[in-house]
Amino acid sequence: MRNIKLVLEYDGTAYCGFQRQDGLRTIQAELERAVAVITKSPANVIGAGRTDAGVHARGQVVNFRTDARMPAEKFVPALNSVLPADIRVLRAEDVPLEFNARYDARGKTYEYTMDTRPVPSVFLRNYAYHVPFPLDLEAMREGCSHIVGRHDFRSFAASGGGAKTFTREVRRCALEAGEGLVKITVEADGFLYNMVRIIVGTLVLVGVGKLTPRDVARIRDARDRRVAGPTAPAKGLCLVRVDYDA
Repeated sequence: MRNIKLVLEYDGTAYCGFQRQDGLRTIQAELERAVAVITKSPANVIGAGRTDAGVHARGQVVNFRTDARMPAEKFVPALNSVLPADIRVLRAEDVPLEFNARYDARGKTYEYTMDTRPVPSVFLRNYAYHVPFPLDLEAMREGCSHIVGRHDFRSFAASGGGAKTFTREVRRCALEAGEGLVKITVEADGFLYNMVRIIVGTLVLVGVGKLTPRDVARIRDARDRRVAGPTAPAKGLCLVRVDYDA
């Protein structure tokens, strides 16, 4: 028995999220189908991040166990030959049997993209949230500073996530802007359900002047989802990296 780790990217537009759901098209189901075709046996694919419907990934990590003797690097072209064109395996390697892509993750990084041009790019319609009004970027950057650190983030958690604890450590929350795009990058040891999208929705309210940067700290400490901003659309969110111990 072997344990194979894959790094993959996907366009989540046509999928009902990562996690397998009966009767629905998901990333996990497509991966398990592809692995079964290549290895000639059923597969249970474990994902590091259970991205929602419409969310994308450039650095998702999964693992599966198999008795197949194929060299690890051969899984890349083999799986890509049977996967849909909007899912691609980038790398494959053998890892210890006890490795679990989800539970061994030590951190994840998400990137959220907004298109702030008056007329949004047709080529970004599935990958960026159109925000067609001026944003105070410096105020938003100051708001980002109140996200960094170890806090109870229940104000930024949607219901239904099943989290047992709400404390997470955000290592970085940064804003970059240029050529009509605004990107917010959030790196943390873990995330709550819709956490990044609610943070972005709150920061947009800061950007348009409906909240002050200090309000972000007040909202954070309130531990009440009702006081935070709206949940930004899924299409702007992308899982860019999953970190593990060396």
